[in-house]
Amino acid sequence: MLRTLVIGYGNLDRSDDGVAYYVMNSLRARLGQPALTEDGSGLEELGEPIDAVFLTQLGAELVDLVANYDQIVFVDAHVYSQAPDLYCKGVEPEWTQHGFTHHMTPQVLLALLQRLSDRAPAGHIVSIRGHDFSFGRRLSPATGALVDAAVQQVLLLACPPAA
Repeated sequence: MLRTLVIGYGNLDRSDDGVAYYVMNSLRARLGQPALTEDGSGLEELGEPIDAVFLTQLGAELVDLVANYDQIVFVDAHVYSQAPDLYCKGVEPEWTQHGFTHHMTPQVLLALLQRLSDRAPAGHIVSIRGHDFSFGRRLSPATGALVDAAVQQVLLLACPPAA
């Protein structure tokens, strides 16, 4: 079995931007792992074939962590009207400059890993449409309805059916 790290990221205080937190806890429940607390990341509980963590954002400090896995699945919210409400696609390492920002994309994280360690785990992103990004800790009904389908997508990636 592949070692898979599922990284959910977003802001729990901005309603649907925190959808990955709910996906991580639903996934962890399906895997028989304890739920994350609202202030917990899951980084202290690694070591399973499928590890699931929740972070506020991606950063360069994750390079050493992701180097230990065969596959990384990123889970976040999106606002793209031209994209499906729930989509999954492969992520390739891609080095891009982002000016003055703290935001790092999954592509840049994988590119940084590749440059520093010559490792290239498979990457995927599962992204859920967000509808409400106001201050609050509740998901909108439309976004909340996609949590179970997002977990299914993650499980299909982490545990593909035998051919």
